[in-house]
Amino acid sequence: MNNQNQTVLITGATSGIGLELARLFAADSYNMVLVARDEEKLNVVASELQDIGAGAITVIAQDLFLPDAPEAIYEITQQKNIHVDILVNDAGMGEYGYFIETNLQKELSIIQLNVVALVHLTKLYLRDMVKASGSGRILQLASIASYQPTPMLAVYAATKAFILSFSDAIRTELRETNITVTSLIPSATDTDFFNKAGMEHTKAAQDNPEDPAVVAKIGYEALLHGEAHAYAPGARQMAAMSSLLSNENVAKMAEKQMQPVEKR
Repeated sequence: MNNQNQTVLITGATSGIGLELARLFAADSYNMVLVARDEEKLNVVASELQDIGAGAITVIAQDLFLPDAPEAIYEITQQKNIHVDILVNDAGMGEYGYFIETNLQKELSIIQLNVVALVHLTKLYLRDMVKASGSGRILQLASIASYQPTPMLAVYAATKAFILSFSDAIRTELRETNITVTSLIPSATDTDFFNKAGMEHTKAAQDNPEDPAVVAKIGYEALLHGEAHAYAPGARQMAAMSSLLSNENVAKMAEKQMQPVEKR
């Protein structure tokens, strides 16, 4: 497959699911715009992806916790005459603990990253997709938490519920175009998320989390086929069960996954 006339922009491209997605796009020869905070890591990843078979790679070191970052990213791509055919909003973070005890500023930053930056980037690049050719692909990283109010991860789960609702809504708005919006819905996945959220000691983190490469492959294929949702193994059944139960019961069920356990 030769996709060197197509460009994908990926946020959170240096680790976890974002990195695995980047590897898949690189193997299929896409041009790439890689976004993360750490420029050194971005350059290391870019070198790896070039070896895999990526086309032209542009690295943009921006901190999406900052409100001005999405506009800065867009301006750089505009200045470089880069048209983004595929947008992958992967970057995200959580904060573990009881809401009354967690750090407010960190949680407001998480809302900025998970929700505001995602909406901002989607708005900017979606407008260009419509204007340029009326075609394109968007992949949003949702979560099984999109279906589950989650005690001790309350803000994160709420942001993921927003992402799924937002993505499904704009997908419907775009039905007369050749632009699709796909939501990737993993369950617990073996990434650095648990360490960053301070929840590596929980049942969710210890209970055989999914391989990020497997999750990325499912999302990648669903994106290319223009599907609405891409469920990682086990997530579809969990989502269906959560949809049938009351939010109160779902929250109690999710709370069990947040309980501390001995590290295996």
